[in-house]
Amino acid sequence: MANEDFARLNDVLRDKTFFILLAVVAASSLLAMTFIPLASTSEPRYAEIARLMAASGDLITPWFSPGVPFWGKPPLSFWLQATSFNLFGVTEFAARFPSWVATALAIWIIYRGTLIIFDQKTAQWAVLIYATCALVFIASGAVLTDPFFSLGFTLCMIGWMLTNRQKSLFWRYSFFIGLAIGLLAKGPLIIALAAGALGLWLVLNPTLAIQQLRLQHWLSGIALVLILVMPWYIAAEIKTPGFLDYFIVGEHFRRFIEPGWGGDLYGSAHRAPYGTIWYYWIQAAFPWWIPAVFLLIKSLCSTAGRAVLGHALKDPNTRYILSWTLITPLFFTFSGNILWTYLLPSLAGFSLLLARAIRWHEATRTDLAKAQWPLQLFAWVAPVVILVATILVTLQPTILNTEKWLTRYALEQANPDEPLLFIEEVPFSARFYSRNEARPSTINDVYKLTADGQTVWLAIARHHPLSESEEFKGSEVYESKRHLLYQLSPLKRPLTKGWQMRRTALESCMNVVGV
Repeated sequence: MANEDFARLNDVLRDKTFFILLAVVAASSLLAMTFIPLASTSEPRYAEIARLMAASGDLITPWFSPGVPFWGKPPLSFWLQATSFNLFGVTEFAARFPSWVATALAIWIIYRGTLIIFDQKTAQWAVLIYATCALVFIASGAVLTDPFFSLGFTLCMIGWMLTNRQKSLFWRYSFFIGLAIGLLAKGPLIIALAAGALGLWLVLNPTLAIQQLRLQHWLSGIALVLILVMPWYIAAEIKTPGFLDYFIVGEHFRRFIEPGWGGDLYGSAHRAPYGTIWYYWIQAAFPWWIPAVFLLIKSLCSTAGRAVLGHALKDPNTRYILSWTLITPLFFTFSGNILWTYLLPSLAGFSLLLARAIRWHEATRTDLAKAQWPLQLFAWVAPVVILVATILVTLQPTILNTEKWLTRYALEQANPDEPLLFIEEVPFSARFYSRNEARPSTINDVYKLTADGQTVWLAIARHHPLSESEEFKGSEVYESKRHLLYQLSPLKRPLTKGWQMRRTALESCMNVVGV
């Protein structure tokens, strides 16, 4: 009886640790997404698109800027972010909260599916690993389309496993609901990945896979996908003709087969050597790839371990999860235009695989508590790192590539009729935080405005030749990591001959460098 009581107490303590860790992960992510500003390119770009959607009420076409449609992604993430703006106001938290909810739903799906197929401890390990993988943790608090795509793919893969295990209407059609989510979040890529994963599993388990294929409600399921997805695709093409050609052909074929694809309308293509996706996978799965490699090596170094590993690889469920894990990096192995966020759909499968390995490892130990606590330390890495990053950004705002504080300073100091101008182009973070009031300009336009009696707030990139000119050097009123801000007062008198000569020389210099 004493041993049974000890085992029961041990289970309660382990469950308590699991819930504490999960709560810390959720809280630290919410804290970071509230206090860390939108930085670099992707986050403020997508946030600005969602802000324009919320402001215009146009739910069909996401707009890259007023008058310029954004054909790069379907609208699911923008719909949810725009709704969040309407509910909570235009803030970083509101922009990121839908991604956090999408990740939480993916975690619930993983937990529910793993609990049905395996057991509670495997389910707990799977969601803890998934939630604290570097890419998952970062994406859960970021303005990206990937968390929604990953939610759809996770629902597809879990739903496929539960086809003959659950009788509820939702789980019977969860595979197709996942496809619809993916098609509205990122496009036809989800069909390629789902077909690839199932095709790989079919090769490894032909008899079982064929049986599973027959269990799916294909006609009604495909009809459900078309009903959920096609109205928007048709409406988008009607409203802005050319969308389907750019999005289907350009974004889903030429982007991946042409390194440095030059057809990108909204940025620049990413050049990377073939196979780089596996290097990105190490980053995405950090820190959990470390214990995964350790357990694999440990299994290979003992006879008993090799026997357990061989038995596991014969299990159809393990083969299915392995196919799920490998299909995304395999798919992008020969693509030169990639980002590490593309790996997000593979991490749920990896988390399930590692959770199974941990449970096998625990089964060979007499003291399960000692087997768990070293591994639980890995779950603290992501929350601790993000909390430290939040503190650093709060203390030293200029370490991030964001124009939040520069824009805020200029708009607070400027009168309503004093424009905020950026030479050449306006960074996406400045567009978002200025509510699209910041405008691109040229130096000639700035001269004209000041000559006409206008005060101008001018932001110049640090690397730009103008920032080193004698007319501006040393007179900045604010600075960010990438830009210097100047307050240019209107000219009170006609231009002197010397000032005109300096202006002419400066304009000639700008013409030479192409400004």
